[in-house]
Amino acid sequence: MTDGYRGAARVPARGKYAPAQLDESEILRRGLETFAELGYAATTVRELARRLEVSHNFINDRYGSKGNFWRTVVDFAMLDDQSEFDRQLAKAHDDDERLTGVVVQLYRRSANASAKNRLLADESTRDSDRLDYLHERFIKPFWDSIEPTINSLIAAGRIPRVPPHVLYTAITGPALALAQDPVADRLNPAAAPAAQQDRKSMADALSSLVLHGLLRPCRQ
Repeated sequence: MTDGYRGAARVPARGKYAPAQLDESEILRRGLETFAELGYAATTVRELARRLEVSHNFINDRYGSKGNFWRTVVDFAMLDDQSEFDRQLAKAHDDDERLTGVVVQLYRRSANASAKNRLLADESTRDSDRLDYLHERFIKPFWDSIEPTINSLIAAGRIPRVPPHVLYTAITGPALALAQDPVADRLNPAAAPAAQQDRKSMADALSSLVLHGLLRPCRQ
């Protein structure tokens, strides 16, 4: 049985700390790191309580269930992403600018969101109600927002005509790979550790490379 979404119940917790002493963003940040590191199935309520430094009852008392807590964590990690993409789309003057603006922002936001990237990459391999939630709340809105631009560029011969999931992977896959610092350090051992490098520069270099490969030159 899947765990239906009921929202975060604000019942006073009986834990090591009272809710007034807990910073909500810190609770959710630690939850995100835990789910990203261990995966949903291996993240027990007891382990969450240990990492949050609260009682075993805290998650259920405050959020209703582990599933509700996971959804609250995901909302915290991703909820303002789409508004930024919409802003980029609204200020652009043509399809090239629209696609470029969204891709650049996607990569910049991903560069400093290692835990979110790992969670997304992991959940995207699992056919689950959690993936349904991610799709309905974040993946589909993102794709729906850029699909008219994509279709216009395809019609103009600027982007190859391939299935939507191939284009989605081509655009978002490298952004998720920005979480792979250990691989980057092995491929480029002479450089400073990837985690200490200028994340914005890394993101911009990667987004430029992807856009260069995706967009064909304008026909003269």
